[in-house]
Amino acid sequence: MPMKTSGVSTASREELAGAVALFHGLSDQTRLAIVRHLTGGEARVVDLMRALGLPQSTVSSHLSCLRDCGLVHGRPEGRQMFYSLARPELLDLLTSAETLLAATGNAVALCPTYGTDRTTR
Repeated sequence: MPMKTSGVSTASREELAGAVALFHGLSDQTRLAIVRHLTGGEARVVDLMRALGLPQSTVSSHLSCLRDCGLVHGRPEGRQMFYSLARPELLDLLTSAETLLAATGNAVALCPTYGTDRTTR
């Protein structure tokens, strides 16, 4: 019989591990902003720096994480690297998330644990 921890069996945890890793990778505001920007097409680090107002080290660090997760692909051209979404399904996921947020009236933002107003409570 599978051992239960926090109400979730070991088997369920193993089945959910990939999804947990995916959503954890996208849970950072900077990584999500980078992915969202890349839905418009390829971009270089300098393009992302300008668009997001972030330092090069931050953008590069988050791109490395996204690349390691298989969500972003880098295409070298000369001395530059052009980044793009590695899988078109990621665009579908973002579109579905926006549809869900609109359908719930952005109720997630009111969540006392993860909502946008949690720091002022």
